[in-house]
This record gives sequence, structure tokens and C-alpha cells, in this order.
Amino acid sequence: MVVQVAIMGLGVVGGGTADLLTENHDLILSRTGVDIRIKYILDIRDLPDSPYADRIVHDISVIASDPEVAVVAETIGGVHPAYEFTRRLLEAGKSVVSSNKQLVSEYGVELLSVAEKAGCVYLYEASTGGGIPILSPLRYDLAGNEISEISGILNGTTNYILTRMISGGVDFEDALAEAKAKGYAEANPTADIDGHDAARKIAILAATAFGHLIPTERIHTEGIRGIRLSDVRAAESIGARIKLLGRALRLGGELFILVAPFLVFDSCPLARIDDVYNGVLVHGNYVGDLLFYGRGAGAKATASAVAADLISAASSALTGALTNPVWTPADESEPSDFASFACRHYIALSGVEANAVDVIFGKTEPVPTVEGEIAFLTELMTEREALERLERISASGATLQSRIRVCDRTE
Repeated sequence: MVVQVAIMGLGVVGGGTADLLTENHDLILSRTGVDIRIKYILDIRDLPDSPYADRIVHDISVIASDPEVAVVAETIGGVHPAYEFTRRLLEAGKSVVSSNKQLVSEYGVELLSVAEKAGCVYLYEASTGGGIPILSPLRYDLAGNEISEISGILNGTTNYILTRMISGGVDFEDALAEAKAKGYAEANPTADIDGHDAARKIAILAATAFGHLIPTERIHTEGIRGIRLSDVRAAESIGARIKLLGRALRLGGELFILVAPFLVFDSCPLARIDDVYNGVLVHGNYVGDLLFYGRGAGAKATASAVAADLISAASSALTGALTNPVWTPADESEPSDFASFACRHYIALSGVEANAVDVIFGKTEPVPTVEGEIAFLTELMTEREALERLERISASGATLQSRIRVCDRTE
């Protein structure tokens, strides 16, 4: 059966998606029985030299009003006009698949509701983890498990920077410059290095696992600007690496969601995920731990996830087999108060004597560090307790050089 589709935006991801659907057309048809054909590509440019020039349109109305178009891929990025176009298409009964993490994390509840009322589907596998299939397994394959943890390296740019600091011995600024030179970091890398990109992704992962979409402004978010080469070396000395993690943890009746650098021990599989690769560790009460690993960005990897959703939506257009997940907005109690989140901490101080550390922090594990500093791992304590003790030791004349949380996972 033939299914006509459209693509909004012929940039890196949109172009990769068009190429995949064209190059692998016969393979997809042989595996699924669905003959997917690109009828339109929406772009503000004419692109006369593109192999898809004959399918370029500039007006969303052309796609929205064409009854032959059943599925549309949104690869524009950003919120506007992606939101307006997506809502209009869904209201017209056309399924939409998206790679747009910002749009999904801000408007996912609304767009899923619109799709459900219109009898179509809204899919967004490519919004989280690039080419890694993670949202579909969470929704279907793990539906029989109670998920208690999702912890992931969700941003390739920051992982590349930290990898270069670890393996190359370069400081943060030099590693960031390398990432820009290689095209891994934008000219303005704020969303990546300050953790905002990862926050959007962990919000989507948590909503998929728990059913409630947490606004990113409620997610405790830290980036990697403050990570020093001495911290990287200190972590290595005790068999650990520093990684920027997005974490969603269901602990008893509490839900904690955060993005922050963590000291991850080598016994945890996330510690050895390097370069621009992403990895997501999921724990279910029956399946135990599962690790999803792969390229978290790039034209081909992300196009693979977009195409997967296009194929699913195209098949559903013929069979009606797919349904939309039910997301609801988080209430005011979600996530739980971050001050109650407990873990161990790596702390580096200067201008302090060891006996003062013992008095204020109690039992600690010393960590080798640079001359003039004292570094150590604390015992398990809440954020509230850690901040209170840091305030006390600062009052004694100590200067905090670094504080990094510890991920004590060992498998």
C-alpha cells in the first residue's frame, strides 16, 4: 500500500530523512509492506540543486489541505513555527513525527491530546537520544515493568568535551574549542554545556516512563562549565569518570529529576561511554538493568529514528494499530523537593585544615588532588545537608573549588 508523506525542513535531519527514505525505499517496502513516498518537502528556500527540488513547497497549507498526505515529519527545530505547523497538521488528521526535543518537552501534553482527538498519532522517538531506540522500548517492551530509574548521557557535545579532558588532558575551554571545530558544538553552545538540552531530553524520558511531563524549569539543571582538569584527574585516581547525566529516579513515593555532572565509577557501564555517543541506563523491577547505547546526534543517526516513526505512523495510517501515549501535566508536587535528594559528594576545598573537614563532614574518603587543596568523598547526605555543611566550612575560611555528586551505581 502506498502512503504519501511530507517533510518539514530540509536541513541536516530533514535531508538525512529524505535520503534514508529514498535509498532504503525497497528495503522498507520488503520489510513492512508499506510503500512510503515523499510528496512534499516544506522549506523557505527553493533549493534548485537538490535532488528533491521538484517536491519543494513553501506554504504549509499545501500539505495540510492535501488528503493524500497521511504523515508528516517535523524536522524544523525550535518552537515557532514548528508548534503552529504541527498543531495545524494534527487537527487536519495527519500524523506527525518529530525530532524536536524543545517542542515535545514544552508542548507534548497538548499535541498528544490534539492528535488523540483527531484520530492520528504524534511520535517523537528522534527527540531523545538521536538514533537510539529508547522511547518505544520504554512505552511498549517495558510496559510490564515498574521503572524506578532512568540515568543517561544525553548530550554528545558535553560527553565529547569531558572525554577530551579525560583522554587528552586538555582543559574545558580547549576541549570546547575542539568541539566547535569538529562541528559537535554550536557557535553558542549554552544549551549543551549548561545542561538545558539534557533537561529537555530527561523530561521526555520521564514523561514516557511515568506519564507526567515535568516542565524543564522545575528540573534541577547544572552544566559542565565548572569542571576542572584537576577534578577529572582526581576522579581517575579513584577509578571514576565525570559525566553529565540526566536522571529520573523514583525512590519510594518521591520522584527526583535532575541534570548535573556526576562522578561515575568504572564499574558502571555509563562510565565508558565516550566521545559523542549517548547511553541510557533503565532499571525495571522485573527486567533489571538495560543499557541503550548509540550515536546521540548527527544526520544519519537522527534520521534513522525519524524514519522509524514515519514507518510506524504510515503503517498505522493503514491499520489504525497505533495509539497515543497519555501524558498529563505534572502537579505542583512533582518533582519532589530537590533539597531531599541524597547521594555522596566529591568536594574539593582550599584554605582549610583536615581537622575542620572531619569536624563538619564527619567520616570522609580522601581523594588525591592538587597542592593546596583537600578533596574527599562524603558519606550519603541530602542536598540540604551538603549545603548546610558547606556553608559552615566556608564560614571558617575555606573556599569551595568543586562539588560534584557521586553516582554510586556499580552495574
